[in-house]
Amino acid sequence: MYRDLDEQELARHCSRSDIKAEDELYRRYAARVYTLCRRYLGDSDEAKDLMQESLIQALDKISTFSYSGKGSLGGWISRIAINKTINHIKRQKWKTVPLDFSFRDNIPEPSPDEVEAIPHEKLLEWLSGLSDERRTVFNLYCIDGYSHKDIAQMLGISEKGSAGVLAKARKQLKENIRQYLKEKER
Repeated sequence: MYRDLDEQELARHCSRSDIKAEDELYRRYAARVYTLCRRYLGDSDEAKDLMQESLIQALDKISTFSYSGKGSLGGWISRIAINKTINHIKRQKWKTVPLDFSFRDNIPEPSPDEVEAIPHEKLLEWLSGLSDERRTVFNLYCIDGYSHKDIAQMLGISEKGSAGVLAKARKQLKENIRQYLKEKER
């Protein structure tokens, strides 16, 4: 019965503290939230902890959820996870990034076909290898679609700081891709 509930009904049942509905919410969204947290943190144990905390917070606040169409519950839960993750990173003494905007990398952008040929696990490994600042800004901007203005407000840095951190993250990832492709040709 619970597997067949749409998001709106699932949220309604969860708001009544229906244990089976809460289990279903966990079943549907745990992997998605874990992956999101893992992208930001790079550490699987921390990601598991934050996934749990995010889903608990979502269940605690489910009565505030406002259904706005298919996918809105997943989006709402993802936003909770992003906020929790960013707050976690900030608590770990986020350091302001030196603002050096003068550099421009001369590494060519990989083609979509080149990126497609790289195993997903390898991309996650490279994301994990970025510093907290670079990984967070990269995820917020490139994957979750936030603007530099939004990122600056969330992280307490300037918009130019956000753009500079993103440029450095992209450069590091492009270097990883080029090196991987070079080794693969051998």
